[in-house]
Amino acid sequence: MNETNRWRPGEIVPQSGIYACDCGREHLWSKSTDVRGHHFPPLPYDCSGKAWTLRTQAHPDDD
Repeated sequence: MNETNRWRPGEIVPQSGIYACDCGREHLWSKSTDVRGHHFPPLPYDCSGKAWTLRTQAHPDDD
């Protein structure tokens, strides 16, 4: 995956949507709904990933 499609915890959310951690595991809190302009939350405590990736865009027509 391209580094520009991954965001680390604490970075500003570029686009509202549902984000998932990049570890590839399905754990209890592996997805997060984030609002553009807010900061990404920490990754789940048991996550081996390093970043969030966009899974579902909230407003695809707002580009």
